Amino acid sequence: MDVEGPVNFIELGGDNGGPTIVCVHGLGGSHLNWMAIAPELANRSRVLALDLVGHGLTPTGSRTADIEGHRRLLSGFLRKLVDGPVVLVGNSMGGLVSLLCAAREPASVAGLVLVDPALPMMLPAKPDPRVLVNALVCAVPGIGERYLAYRRKIQSPEASVRRVLAACCVDVDRVDPDVIAAHVALTARMDRAAADAAYLSSARSLSRVLVRPRSFSLMARRIPHPALVLHGDADRLVPVAAARRLSVVRPDWRLAVAHDVGHVPMMEAPAWTLGQITEWLSVTSLAEGPMLHPG
Repeated sequence: MDVEGPVNFIELGGDNGGPTIVCVHGLGGSHLNWMAIAPELANRSRVLALDLVGHGLTPTGSRTADIEGHRRLLSGFLRKLVDGPVVLVGNSMGGLVSLLCAAREPASVAGLVLVDPALPMMLPAKPDPRVLVNALVCAVPGIGERYLAYRRKIQSPEASVRRVLAACCVDVDRVDPDVIAAHVALTARMDRAAADAAYLSSARSLSRVLVRPRSFSLMARRIPHPALVLHGDADRLVPVAAARRLSVVRPDWRLAVAHDVGHVPMMEAPAWTLGQITEWLSVTSLAEGPMLHPG
């Protein structure tokens, strides 16, 4: 479909009585990040998963691969393709983009499921040294570009996928081999140089957003929707302390923590993730949120 340019997405399921679910991946991810849980969710709901700007098979084009660019794409996607408010299921950066969409256009959203969402780092939480070094290298214009160009040169698509999963998971062997194979095939298909450019733009924009915890807290407080927050307690990219801090800001949002799980529970612990989402959907009155679809 077109939202100021081509947007790649997948659609599963139909009108099975459940709410429409739109899955939003994180930094450097794609629609395939939801492959382990989307088919099961589709047994009760219409499920869509899109690729954000410059990610997966969605080209950047004339759009910007920053947080606001991703938010604009998601908002346009909902207006064009979905009839009525949806449950946004967002991981990492996709969780932040989903929060911004809910705050900016509340009528398009019925509820939120935030899976290890990107949240401001609050002291005394300490970032993983490897994560911090990678973030600092990517943050410097010129150096970040050269670093990613060198990494593309020495790493095959399979090595690239496994490197990312190693950073995101406690145990990569928990990820379904079919999910890994699909990610490798997609990486081989993609324009990796363009994807890296989008990654850097997104990462730098994300850093600017996350250094403003007060602004984030004010935004989170005004979101009128129910939410489920899922977080792995061994997440090296977004420490679980950040999710616990969010639960102080929004004590009405349910927080569930997975033991010995990293940044992508929907891939590393899909059964746990599915159980949490389906149980929350079964007991949560989504009709309490704004129900008018934006024009």
